[in-house]
Amino acid sequence: MSDTRTVLLIMDFQNGILGRVDGDTVLAAARRAVGAARDNDIPVMFVRVAFRPGYPEVAGANPTFGRIHQFGDAMTQDHPATQIHPALQARPDEPVITKRRVSAFSGSDLDVLLRGTGADSLVLAGVSTGGVVLSTVRQAADLDYRLTVLADACADADPEVHRVLTEKVFPRQAVVTTTDEWIRAL
Repeated sequence: MSDTRTVLLIMDFQNGILGRVDGDTVLAAARRAVGAARDNDIPVMFVRVAFRPGYPEVAGANPTFGRIHQFGDAMTQDHPATQIHPALQARPDEPVITKRRVSAFSGSDLDVLLRGTGADSLVLAGVSTGGVVLSTVRQAADLDYRLTVLADACADADPEVHRVLTEKVFPRQAVVTTTDEWIRAL
């Protein structure tokens, strides 16, 4: 496996989203993953969802974001709710990618950045399992990335959705493991 280039993606660990899940547990796992990646010279990239003021990227017909205007400016790119949680602060050399849809790839330059690093393997952590993680697993698999999902560094407001995805769906396209198991294998 020495010919692979791995990148850790920390997805949607932002102030306005972490409150929807058991944030302390998943945040602790993500922090361990980030620390281990940094200690092992694995690039870390942070992904967040945010929009320009006035939400010009959002069509009213979009089932996920169509009613985002109801939240005022809470999902705009400069609002505190869309910033990466302070416990996972990106270093100056770690990109923070802003996406405009659910998948980390949609409406972002993630694939360009990954190709620039020579990445062919991705390790995924994210909130929520049924949102950004699911969409990113599907799209990354279609883009031929090798995938690992850190199950305990992912969370969903619905624990059953998390369980089904990590136990039954993701294993078809990714290695599903825990953060500590992944760290031990480094």
